[in-house]
Amino acid sequence: MKKAVCIALGLAAGAGAHAQTNVTIYGIADAAFVGENGGAAGHRTKITSGAASASRIGFRGTEDLGNGMSAFFTLETGAKIDTGELDAANTIFNRQAFVGMKTKAGAIAFGRQYTPYHLTLTSVADPFGTGYAGTAKNLFPDNGTNVRTSNTITYTSPKVNGVHAELAYSAGEQTELSAGRQFGGALDLARGALRVRLAYNSKNTDVAAAGVNHDLGRNVLLGANYDFKWIKLYGAFEVDKGYNSATLGNANNPYGGVKPTPSTDGREILLGFSAPVGPGTLMFSTQHKDDRTHFDQDAREWGIGYLYALSRRTGLYAAYAHIHNKNGAGYTVANNTEPGTGNTGFNLGIRQTF
Repeated sequence: MKKAVCIALGLAAGAGAHAQTNVTIYGIADAAFVGENGGAAGHRTKITSGAASASRIGFRGTEDLGNGMSAFFTLETGAKIDTGELDAANTIFNRQAFVGMKTKAGAIAFGRQYTPYHLTLTSVADPFGTGYAGTAKNLFPDNGTNVRTSNTITYTSPKVNGVHAELAYSAGEQTELSAGRQFGGALDLARGALRVRLAYNSKNTDVAAAGVNHDLGRNVLLGANYDFKWIKLYGAFEVDKGYNSATLGNANNPYGGVKPTPSTDGREILLGFSAPVGPGTLMFSTQHKDDRTHFDQDAREWGIGYLYALSRRTGLYAAYAHIHNKNGAGYTVANNTEPGTGNTGFNLGIRQTF
């Protein structure tokens, strides 16, 4: 009898601990047949991992500490479905790796994290969610350290009447305090069918040891969407200033001839929509790049896509986009994981989430 009581108490203790701690394994498996045309490489076809959403596996955990406090962590690695490799060499959790604590005063986290700028573009401004051939990455500078940063501390405020703020600071960890550092923030309003988000990003690309100095690269992005249920409208406007503020997705002169030059003074605008059509979702956007430097390398783009839902977790998709480059501009039709090689591209794929 005594032994049975001890076992029961042990099981109860284990159940209590489980109620306080939650760990989830999640991920995305995404693969597509991709075609690209219009670049110096000519027509290309390939099997690509993560055209719609980057393939990944992650571990997310929370622990209730009581008194309105909780601890949390995320470890997330990218994988290439087409080859089975990691999508970044010599790294494990290249996508996200952070730990933090949440209280009634907000949440703070340390590690490798998404920037407030990227979260604005992918979750508010772009009907493609920065995936598929129609991604906002085609013209907006959503690559490199604009997407995620290491050595980062973030703060997210509580929501008050649908409004919250985010701050992020990434240490350059060089001999000079300002060299290599990056900081930004966002103000987010979600009220009813409307969501509006204003983000700022500033990065210093100096290399102290090599004596390399540049002016700051700065981005200001305003994104919004409004959900009418039968159609959801999207819009974005961005201002880029300074060195490395708007790097090209494909910097290898993909068209030959005049070498494309990253703009240090530019504007981007996006208009689009998503709408439930049949068993899936129709997506469309058009973008314009205004290069205000003397190179005047402007570009226009449009993209269309359809995600056919087979279930809540599995879908088939098709997407197409085309870019018109001006004065030797080098913008290419990308997808979620690749920068693209030409001014025309399409995806035919399947995505499963878990």
